[in-house]
Amino acid sequence: MESPPQLTPEQRQEALLKAAASRKRRAEVKNKIKNGEFSIDVILEIAKTEDAVAKMRVKELLESLSGVGKIRALSLMERLNISPTRRIQGLGRLQIKQLREEFMKSDHAIKAGKLLVLSGPGGVGKSTVAKMLREAGDFWVSISATTRRPRSNEVHGKDYFFVSDDEFTRMIKADEFLEWAEFAGNRYGTPQEKVEQALLLGRNVLLEIEIAGAKQVKSHLPQSLLVFLEPPTWEELVARLEGRGTDSPERRAERLQLAQEELAAASFFDVVLVNDQVESVVGKLIELAHN
Repeated sequence: MESPPQLTPEQRQEALLKAAASRKRRAEVKNKIKNGEFSIDVILEIAKTEDAVAKMRVKELLESLSGVGKIRALSLMERLNISPTRRIQGLGRLQIKQLREEFMKSDHAIKAGKLLVLSGPGGVGKSTVAKMLREAGDFWVSISATTRRPRSNEVHGKDYFFVSDDEFTRMIKADEFLEWAEFAGNRYGTPQEKVEQALLLGRNVLLEIEIAGAKQVKSHLPQSLLVFLEPPTWEELVARLEGRGTDSPERRAERLQLAQEELAAASFFDVVLVNDQVESVVGKLIELAHN
């Protein structure tokens, strides 16, 4: 049997520092589990991207849960056919499913956040409402991916993820979207993974998306609350759309025609709010999330 390779002093020091950082991270995670900040679901999600958490023993995870203890942890692992030395990264799909089901029945799971879907005709002020909610901190506001060109005041990664047609197609094929739709010649989509993680962490989530996308979300997640934003008057919506300097006259005409069709979709939504004052709409959305 070959002897293990000899490490240089620098490599040994680096390995020691990495091991210490991993132990510290696992200790932080276990403390959050004990305090009820992290649920089984949250830990399993974190383990997908953090090596230190993935290498935590399942026994340690279970023993950290309030009211479980060593005896119940071992009994549960035996019942689910999980080895006492098994690490989170070594769990099979069935074992993960069984663990989730076991603790969904208990008080250990963090209450999932609410998903609010904000939609309405173009120019009604959806982006302004979403921006104010993001600044208020009451919602985790999802950022959509789009194939349209950015406007002069828009920032990649803050307002939208601006991607090419080819990249958007790749994301569709990889099933990375919760929903996607085409609007005014461009495609828009909601990245799925970050939305699901935020909801698991108990955050209320706001999606600002087009009407076709809102209908997709409702079919996939019936518990979502669809909110339709209406203009105070048709004349005001026309003024807003015509006031945009980024659209050609032809595009403005298309948007006005589309806005008439979109307003007719209001009856599909769970709640209809009139955007006569942004602060009032933001307050009502916060109230809906906490009811």
